[in-house]
Amino acid sequence: MDAALPKKATMFRLSADLLDRLKEMARREHRSLNNFVECILLDVAYNEPNDTTIAAIEEARSGRLRNATPIDTSSVEAMFKSAGL
Repeated sequence: MDAALPKKATMFRLSADLLDRLKEMARREHRSLNNFVECILLDVAYNEPNDTTIAAIEEARSGRLRNATPIDTSSVEAMFKSAGL
């Protein structure tokens, strides 16, 4: 995000457990809590799925994939074979 963009301070009430989890996640990425949370919110607010992704989500939620042959993920070769490649 461009540092020249104006920022506005705000306050949220979060559960202590969630705040602790966010702090730990930010620490593991060597980032400030503010930067970590801002990036998560930017991702949610501005990254909308395209039409292909929306169609795939709807197909998965519809249950049409439940009768499909499962993909073997035990190895790359097995995955390709089970996918018919």
